[in-house]
Order: sequence, then structure tokens, then C-alpha cells
Amino acid sequence: MPGPDRKSQTTNHKSTFPSLEIRNAACLATPRGTSAQRGRAQGEIFRIRDAAIRAENGVLVFAGSESDYRREYGGRPAAVSIDATGKTLLPGFVDCHTHPVWAGDRSEEIARRLAGQSYASIAARGGGIAATVAATRAARDNELRLLVAGRLSRMLSCGTTTVEAKSGYGLTAEEEIRSLSLLASIASPDLPRLVPTLLAAHEIPPEYRQRRGEWVRIIAEDLVPRCATERLARFCDVFCEDGVFTVEESRRILGAAKTAGLGLRIHADELSRSGGALLAAELRADSADHLLRIGEKEIESLARAGTVAVVLPGTAWWMRSSPAPARAMIEAGIPVAVATDANPGTCNTESLPAVAAHACLDSGLTVEETLTAMTLNAAVSLRLASEIGSLETGKSADVVLLDAPDDRHLFYHWGVNLVSAVVRGGSIVPQPLR
Repeated sequence: MPGPDRKSQTTNHKSTFPSLEIRNAACLATPRGTSAQRGRAQGEIFRIRDAAIRAENGVLVFAGSESDYRREYGGRPAAVSIDATGKTLLPGFVDCHTHPVWAGDRSEEIARRLAGQSYASIAARGGGIAATVAATRAARDNELRLLVAGRLSRMLSCGTTTVEAKSGYGLTAEEEIRSLSLLASIASPDLPRLVPTLLAAHEIPPEYRQRRGEWVRIIAEDLVPRCATERLARFCDVFCEDGVFTVEESRRILGAAKTAGLGLRIHADELSRSGGALLAAELRADSADHLLRIGEKEIESLARAGTVAVVLPGTAWWMRSSPAPARAMIEAGIPVAVATDANPGTCNTESLPAVAAHACLDSGLTVEETLTAMTLNAAVSLRLASEIGSLETGKSADVVLLDAPDDRHLFYHWGVNLVSAVVRGGSIVPQPLR
């Protein structure tokens, strides 16, 4: 499909344009605000027909109707202009739960699972997370960097402009630091904005199976303080689940993270009612993720705490599990976000729109609730809602141009990439070949 029509062109696409305008859009659709939208408010989307936006120095200075734009900016053309006739403008998508740092190929394992073998039986034979850990440790830095950059580029091409990116496939102190350092080195205007998360508590490493307490100590006393001091991570995550990290182990790690100034995230109650969601509420974590097995008690606790519930419908669909009770969460007043859980074993996709369709189809969210979930509420969970997550003046000019007359087509015409252009920080991002 044709790219954006530019009035002027720079030879260096990485330059930040001093001004950018997007004109004649069929529709602009966005949530509004800088705080979590919950309950009925999560379904409130502001739509403008025949819309325009303008950015100066990477920040939105106008988002409104074309007629109002002409009155305010008539005679002051922007340095770069995009004709969005027939297209819809959306906030850049925010994928707040991903695992992009890995090497290896588990397609054969996936085939076995589709043939009926359980995840547990495959893991017992060296598959699962352990297989990815072995391949990631063996990968050279340049190889791993290319793999990660490729995944992030595909995310951006699907409209994701901000990505929470976890470590967790190194599972030694040295390898976890390597993963986070790689994320720091890969930052680029041509890739999504990265929000790094330490997930050393993803699994008990094979070397520590008989002394798991030592691995917990290393995470809490060594890795967490170092990642905070060196600013390698903004958040700390723990897989709190039966057979992985107990509630007490998770509390110790997350307590250390809170002391160090890191935000808190928890893989909670995915396989069982493990206590992870209750711990997230107790600690007022920024997010509790997965939540397939939570009940009324957990829902009530998360609602009181204000923790963002991050549902991962692509993973539930791929695992053939019942989805998280997102409808009940919204009705209870929990702010809900939607993310891909992009990972090599249970949801190998970079497309947040594809996963978001399942939030509607499987989890019972409306189109409007889902759009808020993949933008503003996701940004809240990353403590970035004052900067991203909606198309409002003062926020970063992160914009998705959808090749459709309104936002509903994002979920209606699913399984294909309707994104025709992406603007990150006021600059048009080159789209990779598809």
C-alpha cells in the first residue's frame, strides 16, 4: 500500500522533524487522560471525524477536527505533512508484557503440543523455558541483538510504539545482565520505545534446582540493586506460580525491588490460584498479569489496590485455556490492559492487534474497552500515561495510521496488518519489508 505523502523529505530518516501534520483523516479515536480508566470509563473513546493532528518537536500540539486545524494553523504549513484521507488515527499501541530477548526454535515442541502432549511432559524432557534458556545462553551477542531487533521492528510495523521488554531467558546473574544491557544498546528511533524489566525470577535455573534459596538471594540482594543502580531495568517481575516461585519468595524479591525503586509486576495465577494476584494487591504492584485462574477474592483485592490487570488472550488461546475473566474485572472496577506476551513457547507473535482481537472475541471486551486496554491503561501500568497512551496535546506524538475508515476495523478486519504508517516521537518510522 502507498506510504505517507510527504511535502518535504530529509536525507536522514532518524532526524526529528521540527513539525509534522497529519491531515484529512477519516477518523481519530483515542481514550483520554493520564490515569487508569476503569469500569464504564474504560469504554469511553473520543472520536473525531475529518480529523487532523500536529506535532512540534515530537510533542502533540493539536488533535482535533480538520476545520479547527485550518483556522488555527492556516498559512503555517508543517515541515512534514501526511495526507491521511480515508485513514484512522490511533495512539501508538503500548505492549506492556513481552519477552523479546531469546534465541532458538521451539516449533517442533509446539507441533508436539498441538498433537496432544502436555507442556509439563515436554518440559520434563528438556523443553519449555529450559530449552530457550540453553539456546539464549549459547547465542553470541551480535546474533541475539539481530534477533531482538527483528522482533521489535515487527512490533513497530504492527503499530506498537512502546514495548515493555523482559529478561528471563538467561537465568544466571551474568546472562540476565547481558539481556538487559542488550536492550539498552539496541534503543533506536527506528524501534519502539523500550521499558526494560528484570525477570530473573522466571524459572529456577538448572544450576540452582537443589538450592533455590540461593537463586532467590542472588536476585534480591545482587541483581535487583545492580539493575536499579545502573538503570538497566525500570521494573522487576516474578513468576509467582505453583512449581516456580512461591508467594514468600516472590514477596522477598519484589520487596527488594520496591526498596531499590523499581516498579513491580507479577506473573500471577496463570496455572492455578497460587496467591500471586493477592500478593500483587498487597504490594500495590503496577501490574498483575495472566490471571487465568483468579476468583472473586482476587478480583476484589485487585480492584481495591488499583493494580492494572494485564490480560494476555493470545497465550490463553494458544494454550487452549479459558481466558482471564476480563469482563468481571472491568465490572469490578479493575483497570484492564491487553498485551501480547510475545514469547517463544506460548505466544510467538509480535502483533498486538491480532492478540487484541482475542480480547474481544474470547474475553468479552468491547472494541472501546480493548482500545483503551492496549493504549492508555497499558501506559498506566508502565508509569508513562502522562507521556503516551492517547492522542492529546502535551503527549508524545506516537501515532498509528490505520488503513480503515474507523477504529472498529482494527478488530473487524483481523488477521492482517492494517497499519499503513507509524509515527514515533513526531517522526515517521520506516516500515520493514513485509
